[in-house]
Amino acid sequence: MKFTHSLRATLCIALLAAGIQQASADSDPQTIVFGVAPGPYGDMVNQAIKPELTKKGYKVVVREFSDYVQPNLALANGSIDANLFQHTLYLEKFAADKNLKITKLITVPTASMGFYSNKIKSLDELKKGDVVTLSNDATNLARGLRFLQSLGLITIKPDIDATKASEKDIVENPRGLVFKPLEAAQLPRTLDSVTASLVNGNFAFAAGLKLSSAIKLETLDENLKNVIAVRTADLDKPFVKDTKAIVESPAYAAVIDQPGSMFSQFQKPEWMQATTPAPAQ
Repeated sequence: MKFTHSLRATLCIALLAAGIQQASADSDPQTIVFGVAPGPYGDMVNQAIKPELTKKGYKVVVREFSDYVQPNLALANGSIDANLFQHTLYLEKFAADKNLKITKLITVPTASMGFYSNKIKSLDELKKGDVVTLSNDATNLARGLRFLQSLGLITIKPDIDATKASEKDIVENPRGLVFKPLEAAQLPRTLDSVTASLVNGNFAFAAGLKLSSAIKLETLDENLKNVIAVRTADLDKPFVKDTKAIVESPAYAAVIDQPGSMFSQFQKPEWMQATTPAPAQ
């Protein structure tokens, strides 16, 4: 009989402990890990997204990567839960090339690529043999070439898909410029040794460059504006829906539009332009 009472007591204690442990686990906040590249998008998460997710009971961690490769690999393998560093064209090509099940959640305001120089003040000063560095990944290389074409500096073959253009597709280069593709993160560091560089917005900010200091800024197509990406399998999960709702909220817009904010210089996605109230007459 004593053994039976002892066994019952042991079972009760075990069940009570398990219940307390489960209650503690249930009360712990879900952690969402955002991957970003160097630049302003970690600030965007910390200032415009994290506070609202925290109010909803989540714990948010921002993890910075040094390149454009690891954030997507980490997302696909579950090391992080979302990332914010890339535009739609890059995401779609990377996911297809690597066979990754990751997808766009929502487009966000984006810092455009700029034509920067420490040696000249205008495009008119460019001369034959001047070296211009630009990103060497296929998507952003083509983007840079289209930007150069929009500036009247080169002409790309008209019968190709311009989103896949490479240096081989340049048919006119009237100024005799020399183009040197490099890893995107290195581009700001080349400004003291070359004539000019096409620097992506995030790396420009990371290097202390101001958008206003660029000789020219690109006008972003919608598919060149940055996105929050998540695993495709997570699209219907509460944390993903909550993240999207926050980006669409007035609280997020207020941070972006705050006078003097770095984000106020960014080009907004079409959905955000459509929801921006018209100025009072």
